[in-house]
Amino acid sequence: MKALRFEKTGSLDELKIQEVPRPVPGPDSLLVAVKPAGLNPSDAKNVLGRMHQTKAPRIPGRDFAGIVVVGTETYPVGTEVFGCGGTLGFDRDGSHAEYVAVPAEALQPKPRVLTFEQAATVGIPYLTAWHAIMDVASLKKGETVLITGTTGAVGDAAARIAKRVCRATVIGTARRHTDAVRQRLSDYIDGLADLSAGSVSLPEQIRAETGGRGVNVAFDVVGGSLFEPCLQCLAFGGRQVAIASSPDPKVTFNLVDFYHNQSHLIGVDSIQLSFEDSGRILRSLLPYFESGEFEPQGDPVPVGFDAVLGAYRELAEGVAKAKYVFVPQ
Repeated sequence: MKALRFEKTGSLDELKIQEVPRPVPGPDSLLVAVKPAGLNPSDAKNVLGRMHQTKAPRIPGRDFAGIVVVGTETYPVGTEVFGCGGTLGFDRDGSHAEYVAVPAEALQPKPRVLTFEQAATVGIPYLTAWHAIMDVASLKKGETVLITGTTGAVGDAAARIAKRVCRATVIGTARRHTDAVRQRLSDYIDGLADLSAGSVSLPEQIRAETGGRGVNVAFDVVGGSLFEPCLQCLAFGGRQVAIASSPDPKVTFNLVDFYHNQSHLIGVDSIQLSFEDSGRILRSLLPYFESGEFEPQGDPVPVGFDAVLGAYRELAEGVAKAKYVFVPQ
């Protein structure tokens, strides 16, 4: 079969299109013909050597949707499925190939209302958001959550989960605080803080929005310069969940204010989720996809073997022009 593969990490030049043997699924795995596979920034970071779990040589790719070609009683041949998570693409070959072998517990039936391309893009963003909001932050009904980066895929997914599942009050952030952005997010965001230059500081906006109380949870998907302002937005005993950092991973904050407020700081790394955990979360998400309450952020743009290496470079440089899906068939 044809696949993307790197022999060693450190440079995107190591990522090649190769002919490799088709994988043979083990006793607890299935073989899936990949229709499309999601392209995520972490895939580019993987090739660049920034994921310590990776063992080369390796086929990258964490998200996918496809058709079972070697199945089980639960997922017979011909079943349309989607999946992600676990160590896929890191210490076992991933989805950026014509076929992928995955544990049955990592799969779920493809949502009928989503195309293959859409189903291949929702896994990692929604998996990360669900784990952060539901499992780690334990957001409760009636609480208020601040979510940075709500115009991005993970932030958008987190806002939908917080509003639809937790029935929480959701405050988002945007650097392009336009009427169009506000209108697009209005169904599941109650307030939108302005991060554009010259605006009132984020803590001031949040205190004004919450009657001076602050938020119960801050979900920071940006990091860097937003890390400390998010901490300053927390209500007494509030908790902040961090999943990202800027190029400089070091941050500073006022430790005295932090412990006097009895704040909680929690880190989340979705790569640490097992296949079993990933399957559990996808199973929880499935009814919301089927009902239309959860959906991908925009229509994905398919790229084949002829353009996928360019898409990887855009992801690595942070200049991706669209949400890409890799179509290997």
